[in-house]
Amino acid sequence: MKSKKIRNAARGQECQVRLPGICNGNPETTVFAHLNGSGMGTKASDLHGCFACSDCHHWLDGGYTKTHSRDERDFEHLIAMKNTQLLLLDMGLIKVA
Repeated sequence: MKSKKIRNAARGQECQVRLPGICNGNPETTVFAHLNGSGMGTKASDLHGCFACSDCHHWLDGGYTKTHSRDERDFEHLIAMKNTQLLLLDMGLIKVA
């Protein structure tokens, strides 16, 4: 599922990853960070992502440190994705029938 409205909704939003020591806390840098793992050259569905500041997004993609496992990064991403989905529901950008 692709939705430009969902991706654009990240602009100006609070980071939902909020990693201590990583998060820059600047909503001007927030982007929609897709959950990885859909395969080479394939983006995940726009339902499978979160609002992330530029620094948290970089961390989720494996940047800054290799001391965290892929499982740890995925766990943090899933928590942020859940929080982002609640925000998207409140914004009316996703609906449950």
